[in-house]
Amino acid sequence: MPSFSDHLNQRLATLRRENLFRELRRIDAPAGPRLVLDGRTLINFASNDYLGLADHPALKEAAIKSVEKFGAGSGSSRLICGSSRLFHDLESALADFKQTGAALAFSSGYATAVGTITALMGKDDIIILDKLVHASIVDAARLSGAKLRIFAHNDLNDLEDRLRWASETLADSRANRSILVVTESVFSMDGDVAPLRGLVELKEKYGAWLMVDEAHALGVLGQHGRGLADECGVSRHIEIQMGTLSKAVGASGGYICGSRALVDYLINRARSFIFSTAPVPAAAGAALAGVQLLQSREGEQRRQALHQRIHKLRGLIPGRASEQPLTAIFPVIVGDEARAVNTAARLRENNIFAPAVRYPTVARGAARLRISLTAAHSAEDLDALAQNLARINR
Repeated sequence: MPSFSDHLNQRLATLRRENLFRELRRIDAPAGPRLVLDGRTLINFASNDYLGLADHPALKEAAIKSVEKFGAGSGSSRLICGSSRLFHDLESALADFKQTGAALAFSSGYATAVGTITALMGKDDIIILDKLVHASIVDAARLSGAKLRIFAHNDLNDLEDRLRWASETLADSRANRSILVVTESVFSMDGDVAPLRGLVELKEKYGAWLMVDEAHALGVLGQHGRGLADECGVSRHIEIQMGTLSKAVGASGGYICGSRALVDYLINRARSFIFSTAPVPAAAGAALAGVQLLQSREGEQRRQALHQRIHKLRGLIPGRASEQPLTAIFPVIVGDEARAVNTAARLRENNIFAPAVRYPTVARGAARLRISLTAAHSAEDLDALAQNLARINR
């Protein structure tokens, strides 16, 4: 038997051979359109800080004031004595913003997905996932113990086949069972959008519930940045709206918006909420400031600036100009993992940071550069990116 370290080193060697080895990069700068890596300043096209709020003075001031008033740590879980006024104010602001009955904040998007799905679904239930949903949703569905089915990405016909099967399966059972359909609104690796109106029609036809992760749509799409569900006019037909506070909002954490009954149930049954120490006050204070800023005049100006950047880059990348709606994620599909790593390295040589995304984040042979735009990028930044990509491709 090899030693523990030898065994792990063998596994690591395999990852290196397959160009799947990852390592942490030490960044010496706040989140923004520039980062400092190994003493060099690079244009950053890897951040999800879509509106450029992570280093905004209002969010930093709110975080500092929250620490001064409520301390550095929360000291307890929310259900014991860690539920400071900041969290209640944040959740009220989220519910008002998303126009739902209530909201609940979690420590992360991952904890949000795991806590919510495992609380709502069990071994007698059926979960139907879009093939490209985030790993946290897949993990949550597996942990729930429910029967798991996958439908082809954004394929309503395939989804209806799965829903028809699920409905017939439940009709033969005496148990009180539920069907949950889960999708993202804007998909994190491809930047395309879910057909939300069609999804709503199907889930209502078959009596299912719908959960939509708005992580990459919040702040970018919809009135005041409420998300794709708002833009499509279907928010009130979606039982569970999930999102994060770490992207366009500029802070950290995750949330669920929905009915008062949903939130009360999660408070009592979502294990990742119940058994986690409350997030630090600084995170809640910054998130509250971010949610308020999204709805302000400045927030609208930043959203318009982001949309202008999206339009420009679509014009610079062949085949993207006519796409709708305006999402800030641009995948540059490379395919081969080694070639993707090499392309990212060549961009870094020219002071552009756009790391390779490889398996298991995407399918094998579907490696890519995932370009993320923010309102803080300049037109010159986009020109530099397009010119370097064209040169590398040649």
